[in-house]
Amino acid sequence: MENNYYHSIYSEEELLARLRKIRHVALDMDGTIYMGMTLFPYTKAFLAQLKDLGITYSFLTNNPSTSIADYLSKLQGMGIEATEEEMYTTALATIDYIKRNHPTARRLFLLGTPSMISEFEKAGFESVADSAEERPDVVVVAFDKTLEYSRLCRAAWWVAQGLPYIATNPDKVCPTDQPTILVDCGSICKCIEHATSRQPDIVLGKPDPNMLSGVQERYGVRAEEVAMVGDRIYTDVQMAFNAGAFGVLVLSGETTLQIEAQAPRKPDLTAQSIAVLGELLRKSRE
Repeated sequence: MENNYYHSIYSEEELLARLRKIRHVALDMDGTIYMGMTLFPYTKAFLAQLKDLGITYSFLTNNPSTSIADYLSKLQGMGIEATEEEMYTTALATIDYIKRNHPTARRLFLLGTPSMISEFEKAGFESVADSAEERPDVVVVAFDKTLEYSRLCRAAWWVAQGLPYIATNPDKVCPTDQPTILVDCGSICKCIEHATSRQPDIVLGKPDPNMLSGVQERYGVRAEEVAMVGDRIYTDVQMAFNAGAFGVLVLSGETTLQIEAQAPRKPDLTAQSIAVLGELLRKSRE
C-alpha cells in the first residue's frame, strides 16, 4: 500500500471543506503516534505541521496503566515535549466519574498498575488491600500489566457482592511492537463476567464521548472543529461519531483495510498514517 494512501466517505472537495474547519486534533497514542516504545518517523513533523497551521492538539489514550507524569516522561524520551494539560487518560476520566457520581466514595479496589494507582491516590482516594476484611466503596478494573491472580479473584469477589463496578476502558488488546498479545481491560472484564455473570456498571474511555468533552472545554472548540484520530474503529472513530466530531482512522496500528471494510459505519477519513492527514490539512488551507 502506498504511504500516501487515503479514502473518505466524502468527495475530495467535501473532504477538504470539512478539514478546513478543524481547529483541534485529538490524538490517540499507541498505534497512532508510536507503537510500543517506537516513535513513528513522521510524528514530530506532523506535530510541527499542526503548529504551523495554527491547529492545537492533545493526546488521548484508553491506556490507564501509565500515570500522566510517566506518559510525559515517555514522550520526552521520544523527543516530544508535551504538557500535563495536553494529556487525558481513562484513569483521569474514571477519577472524574467517581467524584461526580459517587461523591462519598473514598476507598477503592483498584485492579491496575502501581502507576495508575498513584494517579488515584494523588486525587485523594485510598487503594484498599487484597483482603476480604477491606471492603471498598467502588471496584475499578483497568488494563493491568502487573495482574496478579489473587487480585483478579478479589476483584471478582467484590463484583459478585454487588459493589459499584467501573471499567476504565473497553479495549480488548493493547497495541504492541513485540511478538505477544497484551490482554487489555475489556478482556479482563470478560473474565470477571464469566466468573460472576456481571458486566461493569459503566465502561469509560473511548468511545464514551465524555473523553472529548473535556478537550472541547479546555480548547474552546466545537465538536465539528475537532478531528479525533486513532487506529481503532470501535473506540477512537466511534467516539468521534458519538461526540459529533470528525473521525479519522489511521492504518498504522490495530485496524487493517479488511477490518475497516466490514465496519457498519465508515470513518470520515481513512489514511495510511497521521502524515497523510497532515498533508490533507495543509492542502485544505491552500
